[in-house]
Amino acid sequence: MMLPMPRVDLGRPATYDDLLAVPDILVAEIVDGELWTSPRPAPRHARASSSALALLMPAFDFGRPSPGGWHILAEPELHLGPQVLVPDVAGWRRTRLPHLPQIAYFTLPPDWICEVLSPSTERLDRGGKLRAYAEHGVGFAWFVDPRERTLDALRCDAGAWTRLALHSGDVTVEVEPFEELPIDLALLWGGARTHA
Repeated sequence: MMLPMPRVDLGRPATYDDLLAVPDILVAEIVDGELWTSPRPAPRHARASSSALALLMPAFDFGRPSPGGWHILAEPELHLGPQVLVPDVAGWRRTRLPHLPQIAYFTLPPDWICEVLSPSTERLDRGGKLRAYAEHGVGFAWFVDPRERTLDALRCDAGAWTRLALHSGDVTVEVEPFEELPIDLALLWGGARTHA
């Protein structure tokens, strides 16, 4: 069951000043003119997003051992037109973003986003935020659900999302746009494989 996510009813379109007035203990976003707030992630959610970052950064951001070519960041603030979005993890190809901006947010849409689903955020993540990502040219979206132990991978072509794959359980998968790296999904759920 999805819980309602706190939407702040301002009686008018939200502004960035409204977002700045939200206490730092909350994540604040503006989606379709509405201010949304949510608490910082619960441990299972935080583990999944941290694990996604830890799995992808060495190969794709640092290029160790290869292939490199990406900037991958946790919770970047995205200013996409009137939308202010904060995905759990996002990545930009260095061919599009050679250097990180000097300001505290990004106006260039990422090439890939990863949202870790929770009961209070799933409706917004799969609804208004996903529409905004499509409208601004984000090419790939992953939805990681640590409760259901699923990875739902989508690709956007001409503003329409199509599912690439829905993976579940403790399997090793190869998923666009990072298909060069086999990903052990057990690590996203907080498990660790023991190797002999």
